[in-house]
Order: sequence, then structure tokens, then C-alpha cells
Amino acid sequence: MDAQPACPPPLRESRCRPPPRRRSPLGPRPGAASLIATCLTLLAPATAVAATSPPAPNTYDALQHQLDDLVRTPSGPPGVIAVLRDGRGSRVVRAGVADLRTGRRPDPDDHMRIASAAKAFSGAVALSLVHRRHLRLDDTLRERLPRLPSAWGSVTLRQLLNHTSGLPDFAQAPAFVDTVRADPRHRFDSRRLLDYVADQPLRFRPGSRYQYSNSDNIAVALMAEAATRIPYERLLDELVYRPLGLRHTSLPQGYRTPRPYLHGYDVDPPAPPEDVSEVLGMSGVWASGGIVSTPTDMTSFVRGYAGGRLYGRHVVREQRRWIRGAASEPAGPGRNAAGLAVFRYTTRCGVVLGHTGNTLGYTQLIAATPDGRGSLTFSATTQINQALKPGLLRKLRAVQENFVCALLRPKR
Repeated sequence: MDAQPACPPPLRESRCRPPPRRRSPLGPRPGAASLIATCLTLLAPATAVAATSPPAPNTYDALQHQLDDLVRTPSGPPGVIAVLRDGRGSRVVRAGVADLRTGRRPDPDDHMRIASAAKAFSGAVALSLVHRRHLRLDDTLRERLPRLPSAWGSVTLRQLLNHTSGLPDFAQAPAFVDTVRADPRHRFDSRRLLDYVADQPLRFRPGSRYQYSNSDNIAVALMAEAATRIPYERLLDELVYRPLGLRHTSLPQGYRTPRPYLHGYDVDPPAPPEDVSEVLGMSGVWASGGIVSTPTDMTSFVRGYAGGRLYGRHVVREQRRWIRGAASEPAGPGRNAAGLAVFRYTTRCGVVLGHTGNTLGYTQLIAATPDGRGSLTFSATTQINQALKPGLLRKLRAVQENFVCALLRPKR
């Protein structure tokens, strides 16, 4: 068993109430098997695509029309729900259905797979621990996770968080892909996912370039566990869920989704949409994409996360050292730049910070103003990215930019 440092004492600094439940040991907070291989391949980074649709009116009637049109588009999602929130309240815009079988409409309290938006959660855990001095951004894999290959030893937490580590992506390893193809609900040991690429060298010198990799966030979660001797799932609860009031967010290991939920579909006309909501187990993505949440909870999360409520100003400054042109997967609206487990989306109307994600059956965008006062969550119930549906991605990003404009320049 790897030697791990003892958990240092918690910091006494706190800017909020202590958790209402048990005392935290960290102290106060300041049929789709044929689709599986394609889905896994699409975890790799995609080239950013410019949103080319002309500016659309940002009235709510216009936004509703755009969602209706997105749902009617061939190969488009059966359902879409967007939640806009600012200092004056919340507005829900939705189109289509949450479940084609029943015709039920999407609801802000429906559960859904948030895909790579879960990477922001691993960032929230790590940066909270940096704030509490359990971790440092310059901590290396050699120091924290000595069991990993020595060739990876110089990679730092900072490089993991901004995807400049060079770690090979376990989700593209042939043995991993073959396992998922054979059994999409296979129960992986989530803490051994990096073993699939342990025989591979780094893709490039750490810090020399940007490359989106699911391995990065697995390593982040393992570093957090090594620094605290606390399971990652409990760290999420202590450092993220409870401080931000998330009541319906979890990190399951199995394939079941809590009810009610937005059903995710594979849409490939002329075949009818196929429900793929529970095809994949979550143990094979874990900290890189396994979280289940709701639009309501994701609204609360992104407002607190983008607004820097979980850690101090010094950590926020480090988080917002941007790598220009580095896009999330899929690319978000406008021009993309990468920080530490957060992306900056510069639109024609202004800047929001957040993360995107896509997986079998789902595409997500969470974004908020840098002060956290305004937010947008945008969820579609099919997988949309550059490799699968480039035309639909262009359209989606244009619509998302119009929603950002409605948030930043509201017209009532």
C-alpha cells in the first residue's frame, strides 16, 4: 500500500456557517452497445467550431422558438431545458420531452448525467484543499501518488487541472474500450483506471501544450484522497455538496439514474430515437464524468463555483490564469480559454465561466458570470459534439450564445 501523508489540521478560517449535519474532518469550508466505442472515442478533444448563426433577439419568446427549432432539427435532442438565473429570479425555458414514452416535459428537478461538467467538481475539491493547505498547485504525482509510473512523476496538480499534463487518456486505451464494448455496465475499480495507460509515456512535456484528457481528473481525485485519507465521494459531500446546498447530486458507481430523470437518447434518423439513459455504468468515468445532478443543483453549483465561494481570492486568481484557444469538450459558446477546471467563454455579449460535457445521451453547458450572480444551465438529451454532429454543434453553440446574451443583456 502506498505511503500517504497524515491529514494536516484544518484551517480555522471560515466565511460561512458550519455544515448542518455531522462535523467535517476537514474543518469549516472558507441497445446501444454499438454506440459505446464511438462514445468513448469522442471523449477525446474536438476542434473548436465558431458559432456562425447571426445574433438572435434575446427575448424569451425568441429563446423559446430557438429551443423548439433545436428539438425539431433532424438528429436533434428529444428534449432541452435551460435555466437562467440572475438577481431578479429564475427563468426556465424548455422544449420537447423528458421521456418519449410518457411525453412528460423536462423539469428543473429531473436527474441527468452531467458528463465532463463533473470535472469542475473535481476542480472544486482540489482547489478547496489548496485553500486549506492540504494540497499545493505545485504538488507532483511523484510526491502524492508514488505508485504511478515514475515517468509521470513531474506532473503537477496545476497541470492536471488545466489539461497540460501530457497524461495519456485511459478512456482511449484499447483494453479499456474492449472491456466496455463487451460489458457496458462493467464494474471498474475507479481508483485503478489509470492502470490502463500505466505502460505509456507522457504525450508531451508537462506544461508545454494543452490536451484534454480524462486521466487528468482521475489523478486529481486520487491526489485529493492521498492528501486527506478521505474518499473522494465524501470530499465531494463535505467540500461541495453541503457548502453549496446541493441536495440531488451524487457520484454513483452503477448504471441506474435516480428518478425522475431526463432520458438520454441516441438520435440517428431514420431510425427512431433509442433510450440510452442507463446503458453505461459510471464506475468507468468516476471523477472525470460520473456525477448525476439536476438543473436546479447545477445552477447552485456553477454560481458558487464560478463566483469563487469555495476558496479565497488567491486561489481564484490562480484558477483564472487562462490558456487562450483551449476549448472544453464540446466547445462552449464564443471563444474558449482554459483555466484550472473551468473555462472562459467570451461571447459577443460578454464573458461567462463554466464547463461543458457530453456523453452517451446527454450534452451539458453550465456557466455563470465571474461574480456568480448570473448563471445558465443548458441540458440537451442527446450527445452533440464535433465528431458526431458538427452541424448540430454549430447550431447548439449559436443558441447557447443567445442564451448567454439573454443573461448578460436581459430584455424583458
